[in-house]
Amino acid sequence: MSVGTLYLIGTPIGNLGDLSPRAVETLRAVDFIAAEDTRVTLKLLNHFEIRKPMICYFEHNRAEMGEKLLSRLLAGESCALVTDAGMPAISDPGEDVVRQCALAGVPVTAVPGPTAMATALALSGLPTQRFCFEGFLSTTTKNRREHLDSLKGERRTMIFYEAPHKLLRTLADLLDAFGDRQLTVCRELTKLHEELLRTTLSEALAHFTETPPRGEFVLVVAGAPEREGPTMTEDEALALVRRYMEQGRSRKEACKLAAEESGFPKRELYDKSLDS
Repeated sequence: MSVGTLYLIGTPIGNLGDLSPRAVETLRAVDFIAAEDTRVTLKLLNHFEIRKPMICYFEHNRAEMGEKLLSRLLAGESCALVTDAGMPAISDPGEDVVRQCALAGVPVTAVPGPTAMATALALSGLPTQRFCFEGFLSTTTKNRREHLDSLKGERRTMIFYEAPHKLLRTLADLLDAFGDRQLTVCRELTKLHEELLRTTLSEALAHFTETPPRGEFVLVVAGAPEREGPTMTEDEALALVRRYMEQGRSRKEACKLAAEESGFPKRELYDKSLDS
């Protein structure tokens, strides 16, 4: 018996009209559908009059359900993997299933569809030739700080996802980490109340402090400006190295972060920090 195929199907991020004809055809053809939330996917299926058995596959059951899903594929069944909105396996537990299938020799193919990341970037008005997708920031203070510290010198446009109840904290943390950068806030993309706010981090923080955030957000943040040379003295840069090391970072990491902030070469800071 031949093995089945896993289809990664991009689903609408807000407007049901964005589901492609090929996606509809594939959803009708597979043996079963693995959905992040079967209630959300059922609305989509009902709209297109599709009747298929579903299983729930999401963050908290991916280990157990991933094995069951793989077993059914190995037994010859075909499966469509969908998330609530957008492309599965992007900032999504579906990446685990794709990895398992790759190791087991199960074919995986994609039916491309909408993604909030690419949509927001295209609408942002910020540079699009080079960018990095950073997904959701950790809710753990230490992990969040380390994540943002690693991006301080990032020159590419950065893309973050955020939920409304966490937006103010994230804007404040981005402002603290990066300084006041250009920002495009994308809210409820492709939906009736879609909103684009091209502003700065400080202005966005002030705006959403007065206007409680609603809906799902994509934040497109300008990368760090090009540096022409050191922005502080050598003593100040070495003091920065010591401060990062006092926070528990290794000398190597402390020099990397200090180099990004000061403009001094990290190797030079590393060598001089050994003597200071």
